[in-house]
Amino acid sequence: MTDVNPSTAAARSTSGIAEAGAAVGRDSPEARAVTMIELLFFAYRDFTAEPDAILAELGFGRAHHRVLHFVNRNQGLRVADLLGILKITKQSLARVLKQLVDEGFIVQAAGKSDRRERRLLVTEKGRALANRLLELQARRLSDALQAAGPDAAEAAEAFLLGVISEGDREAVRRLVGAGSSGACQDPLAGTAKRGAQ
Repeated sequence: MTDVNPSTAAARSTSGIAEAGAAVGRDSPEARAVTMIELLFFAYRDFTAEPDAILAELGFGRAHHRVLHFVNRNQGLRVADLLGILKITKQSLARVLKQLVDEGFIVQAAGKSDRRERRLLVTEKGRALANRLLELQARRLSDALQAAGPDAAEAAEAFLLGVISEGDREAVRRLVGAGSSGACQDPLAGTAKRGAQ
């Protein structure tokens, strides 16, 4: 655990947006952005806390959770597409994927039209774990949206899409739309893929 008290050097390196926010007041766009950054840190901490505890019992971490989530939501997802979604290297994915396969949460299969493709599918065991984690996080978000009011879901979606890099937004829209169908139809088609296989 690192020391939470900033050093003099760190304090001097405070970003311009934080200084601007402090200078113009708490209601300025700059100050609100700093507040949102801090709220995102705390929200993410609590959003991941319950799943982290379950994953830790299995010797897994957040990387395993992300892989399991996207494969569960997109049965038959190609390894190449998963690399693009997560924006990680083949080496990073290989270790995590090997554990999930070795322990029976995910299976790999050759593509039907191209036998060189590696397609990923969750097993019943994998689906059960993925859904257990998903339910915990969905409940937290559902409660927060309900407390925030009737238009909160649309505003939250627009906000989160706005945080995503502009070049990735359309691909993300397609992916989250395809994910509910349980079948993957090349969600990142038309975008640059990394580590094709």
